[in-house]
Amino acid sequence: MPDCIAIIPARYSSARLPGKPLKKIGDKTIIQHVYENIGSTKFFSKVIVATDDKRIFDAVKKFGGEVFISNKKHKSGSDRIADVAKNFKTELIVNIQADEFNLSKGILSDLINEFKNQEIQVATPIFLLESKKMIFDPNQVKVAINKNNYALYFSRSVIPYNRSDETVNYWGHIGVYAYRRETLQKFSALGQSMLERTEKLEQLRLLENAIMIKTVKTEYNGISIDTPEDLEQAKKIYNKTN
Repeated sequence: MPDCIAIIPARYSSARLPGKPLKKIGDKTIIQHVYENIGSTKFFSKVIVATDDKRIFDAVKKFGGEVFISNKKHKSGSDRIADVAKNFKTELIVNIQADEFNLSKGILSDLINEFKNQEIQVATPIFLLESKKMIFDPNQVKVAINKNNYALYFSRSVIPYNRSDETVNYWGHIGVYAYRRETLQKFSALGQSMLERTEKLEQLRLLENAIMIKTVKTEYNGISIDTPEDLEQAKKIYNKTN
């Protein structure tokens, strides 16, 4: 595997679930669950939390994690990790969202292994959406892909719109990005794009600037915690397995 570090961008403010990283599942905060889960894969030379909030900084320090304070001006998680990544010379940087509660080792392995192909600059995992509820849920980001599995567009809306009763696969996006170091810094230097601001999806900045994103098809049974309902579901999953 290429040499890589994982950086977890974590912010306190959230319109749907304020203070999300510090919400507890069992006796641990969400950010501690994510941090320890990623560290347990042994894929990364370092796992780091990047935050602009002292409460999160203190919480990570308390459980013994590595954490950096990033500038409050950053508009996205990838901007935040780009700031931290300047301190390291690692070939790959993996951005893992602070709400990916139980991300599987297999997904991360598949994602990192894509970079054996030197042409790939950015990659992200996707999974087949099988329920109408998820397909129509704006909290579940969808992606349309080309025949070579590169992303055409990401949206909170249903894409593609099926006007002709065609048999269509709908792909859901998982909040993880792997970047080559130079491409991450290029992303951050570009500044927010129009589509990014419109959909509130940072990956659209890359597509608007003609930077291709390779999608990696995976099987996903995890949960991204975006709402109070997601948090309750995550607690139920945790209680069943612990």
